[in-house]
Amino acid sequence: MLGFGLAIEPQLWALLFVMVRVGAAFVAAPVFGNVSVPVQVRVALSGAVAILVLGTNTIAVPPTVFALSTFLSVAAEALVGLALGFVVQIAFAAPLVAGEIIGGSMGIGFASMMDPTTGRSSPAVSQFLSILLTLLFLSLDGHLVLVDMVAKSYRALPPGAAWMTAGQMRDIAMFGGYAFLAGLLLALPVGFLLLCQNIVMGMLSRSAPALNLFSVGLPASLAVGVVTLGIALPAMGDYMQVIVREGLAAAQSLVLLTTGGF
Repeated sequence: MLGFGLAIEPQLWALLFVMVRVGAAFVAAPVFGNVSVPVQVRVALSGAVAILVLGTNTIAVPPTVFALSTFLSVAAEALVGLALGFVVQIAFAAPLVAGEIIGGSMGIGFASMMDPTTGRSSPAVSQFLSILLTLLFLSLDGHLVLVDMVAKSYRALPPGAAWMTAGQMRDIAMFGGYAFLAGLLLALPVGFLLLCQNIVMGMLSRSAPALNLFSVGLPASLAVGVVTLGIALPAMGDYMQVIVREGLAAAQSLVLLTTGGF
């Protein structure tokens, strides 16, 4: 019942109720939440996953639509879905931090372009690393793992008992520091060599005061950064795989309070 003497199909109401958690996860998660993904595609994917969940789990939906308990249940479902997607999105912020460090050291921090995932302007180096991380995420079947995690969340956090504790919220907030740590480690190979290059340029400026650092230092920093980035790219790709696995593992442990390997 809707609550005003009006009836609604139980199957349709169950589908819409399950789509709340799934849709919230897709809105906050990487790849699914990109602005380039049409809303119609997200709704269709949410409906498809919701049908899968209804076929594999017994979902107890609220009996009345327009009721305070129903609104609270819907809010709890949306919170769980947003938390699942947001934790993985935190890991995807690491390339942005690394790109800021590398771009600033190379002297091209002003070079920016439109980010298709967010629709906002971001540094070109950050954009390059973000695209690389997204491709690795898809190649490692991270999107399938995320969908499987959302489906399994109905067993770990069934509707009606899906309220997240204050400790979980605190742990998710503390996981935000992982983005800065991972970004620093990701930029370490290139950033260290650029730091050494800046030290050498500083020594040259002290020994030869007539040397124009703007005409020599910027091209040298750009050349060293591009060459070092190409050499360190395989190692950075390996660490990006670690970032993907850490993000998925954190979503499972912090939100679902379960552990497992990916």
